[in-house]
Amino acid sequence: MCVAAAAFRAHPRWRLVVIGNRDEFHERPAAPMARWENGVIAGRDLQARGTWLGAAENGRFALVTNLRADGYPQAHLASRGALVTDWLAGREPAAPETMNPFNLFMADAQAAWHLTNHPAPRRLPLGPGIHGLSNGAHDEPWAKTGALEAALAGWLAAGDEDPAPLLAALRDETELPGDGPEGRFSSVFIRNALYGTRCSTVLLVAAGGAARMIERRFDADGGVTGETEVAFSAAA
Repeated sequence: MCVAAAAFRAHPRWRLVVIGNRDEFHERPAAPMARWENGVIAGRDLQARGTWLGAAENGRFALVTNLRADGYPQAHLASRGALVTDWLAGREPAAPETMNPFNLFMADAQAAWHLTNHPAPRRLPLGPGIHGLSNGAHDEPWAKTGALEAALAGWLAAGDEDPAPLLAALRDETELPGDGPEGRFSSVFIRNALYGTRCSTVLLVAAGGAARMIERRFDADGGVTGETEVAFSAAA
């Protein structure tokens, strides 16, 4: 039930601003965000060895969410984390048809796209503006996605540079309507003993390429277990 919002060239000060929550089973092991040997900045899923969200000094960014669809997920299909690592390494995402349904937001310094493999592979160019990502289809409105889009738009309009309001928006536990039968998962931040929000991430890339990414991590009770910030330069 991950959720994110991305502002791509939506403000003259910022090339890209992304805010998002990773929701996952608490027992699934993961390493905190760090700078990898190949220049990628991301957390790491220690089960499948990929990542859910990351940026790179080559100017690329990507994040992936599961796409909720009847009959899925299927355990034998490939991990979707490779979509992100392929893109960050400068390659096109490989073999999306071999994976469970997904939404992938990916961008470089010049353009952004939405990629999915369900019900059929499709790559949609995204124009300047604010774009939401959830576990529904690209054109399916979710209340929690709309809440994050509104929070990001307000932050940009205020001309702020402090990421604290964005992290606060990611911590909102207000239950929202319209996101399907799983009412306990309708909030932006999910507090649940088995499956919930594992981390919140904020990425800020200035128009000139100066960038910082912040990851705040949580335990099964919603308590903060750590925070990492990495500053880097994203190529234009």
